[in-house]
Amino acid sequence: MPETPIDNAYPGERLGFPATGSGSIARLGRRVGALFIDWISAYVIAVAITVVTTGDYAADSLLILSIFAIVQVLFIPTIGGSPGHRLLGMRVNLVTGGWPGLWRPIVRTLLLIVVIPAAIWDADQRGLHDKVAGTVLVPA
Repeated sequence: MPETPIDNAYPGERLGFPATGSGSIARLGRRVGALFIDWISAYVIAVAITVVTTGDYAADSLLILSIFAIVQVLFIPTIGGSPGHRLLGMRVNLVTGGWPGLWRPIVRTLLLIVVIPAAIWDADQRGLHDKVAGTVLVPA
């Protein structure tokens, strides 16, 4: 009878990541917190732009989404993660380690703003947006 695969003891084990600490897979609570920080920041910036340009407090949802995407694409390659990631002590790396480059943050962000790929996870708690981009979110 063939052996059945053993479940991972922790997220990231099959990728060679440690169970905890720096370099492990970032857990859901921190990731959701970072997303919340980034989204609220984009909302506040969009409202400020809207107030200055039109005097209205109702920011356009496309403007909010655009600001969110721009922040992700600019900050991941420059400071290693979005402001939310960095504030909560995380960074975006390649699965093999190191800097994600310039094109991976664009692919990752495009899939993130579609939402569905970010909601599909594997056993290592990596969303489809990270799998496609070859990235992983780890504690700094």
